[in-house]
Amino acid sequence: MTGVVAVVGAGNMGHGLAAHFALHDWNVTLIDHRQSNLDNARERIKKVTQFQDEMELVSVLPKSVMNSISFTLDCAEEVSDAELVIETVSEDLDTKREMFATLADSTEDDAVLATNTSGIPITDIAAGNDAANRIIGCHWWYPPYLLTPVEVIRGEETSDETVDRTVTYLETVDRTPVVVKRDVPGFVWNRIQFAVIRECMHLAEKGVASIEDINMAVRDGYARRTSVVGPFETTDIAGLDLFETNARNLYPYLCDDDEPSILFEKYLQANHGGIEDGAGFFEYDIPPEEVTHRRDKQLAALKRVLDE
Repeated sequence: MTGVVAVVGAGNMGHGLAAHFALHDWNVTLIDHRQSNLDNARERIKKVTQFQDEMELVSVLPKSVMNSISFTLDCAEEVSDAELVIETVSEDLDTKREMFATLADSTEDDAVLATNTSGIPITDIAAGNDAANRIIGCHWWYPPYLLTPVEVIRGEETSDETVDRTVTYLETVDRTPVVVKRDVPGFVWNRIQFAVIRECMHLAEKGVASIEDINMAVRDGYARRTSVVGPFETTDIAGLDLFETNARNLYPYLCDDDEPSILFEKYLQANHGGIEDGAGFFEYDIPPEEVTHRRDKQLAALKRVLDE
């Protein structure tokens, strides 16, 4: 085995992390406070590994992956020998602080304690914790078994050694660390993602274009090109002088709202909360798991092409 990792929280992200580390020959313990969550995670991990096998993304047999993962309700006992712990419990500051207090007391003094928070400052999570130097942000993008970048976020007290070890761990499981040097809310990925979503919502709300057309423009235009060249490369190709001129002309008109678009509340009041409701901004006539499976198949196909 490459190493020993404990994943705390067996939900949407936790089961994917467990599967990914096991696929890369790590000994994994998946921990949750509910047996039903662990039972559900076990079935989801089987589906993830079978999917990876069917899409020819891995050479490891699904059965061997399951043999590398243990499932438990006992957090304090099962993290004691882990060199890396990744917390992926609910996105609540108090809950995370309580969890890291437990982890600090239950792990070896050199274990890396990582949080998969998508936006809570790492410094806030580690505040008052004697192991603050070992606490670090490790934000994976969903689904973690298909998307390569992982944000590594340094808190004010995170040590250089913790950052370096986290980067190394991620590289052993074929992930590309995005080192976030300043502990700003939302880090890198979510700040960019929500800036795009805010502008899309604004355009739809003001009737500039339909939701369908805006979604298509981003999905089939901007996102497709961005999968090949990022924003700074795009600027280089077009020329910095052109983009500076366009920025000067356009920035005054971009959305800078401090509150979420009224479209959120409009659709929520209509019980259009997303795929679990059968409708969000779009309507869905297939089960939620089929929606995500379709997305994952497209991501896997794109990954294969780009990895060639």
